[in-house]
Amino acid sequence: MNSTDGKLQGSCHCGSVRFQVRLSDGLKTARRCNCSYCRMRGAIAVSAALQDIEITSGEELLTLYQFHTMQAKHYFCSKCGIYTHHQRRSKPDQFGINVACLEGISPFDFEEVAVNEGRLHPKDKSAGGGPDIAGYLRFFPNTAP
Repeated sequence: MNSTDGKLQGSCHCGSVRFQVRLSDGLKTARRCNCSYCRMRGAIAVSAALQDIEITSGEELLTLYQFHTMQAKHYFCSKCGIYTHHQRRSKPDQFGINVACLEGISPFDFEEVAVNEGRLHPKDKSAGGGPDIAGYLRFFPNTAP
C-alpha cells in the first residue's frame, strides 16, 4: 500500500484517471450494498470525506452516472469503464472509494465485508424501519496447491 502523509494512491484500470485519497477510518469502513446498482457493480467501497480526495490526472475522463433520485454521483473512467468513487446519497459529505482502485489493496484482502441493506435506502425508510445490514460476504482462499 503506497501512502504519503496518510494518503493512498489510486487509479482506474487503464491508469488514465489517477487520484490520492485519505480514508476516513482506514479500511474499517469497507462495505458493499445490495441496491440495484451496487449489486451489479459489485465493488467494495471505503469512506473518505469530500475534501480528502484529489484527482491528480484524468479528471476530464471521469464520467458521471446518476439514477433514481439523482442525488448519488457515481464516477467511472470513460476509457476503461472502471468505477473509481461515488458521492453518497446517504452521507453526501462522503465519497465511497472503490478499494480495487487503491494501490496495494484487493477486494480479496477482506475476510468479511458487511453488505448494507440498500434495496430500501436509509433515507427512504422510517426510523427503525428495518435492518441496516443485509448480510455479510466472506472470502475463503483456496489453500490447496
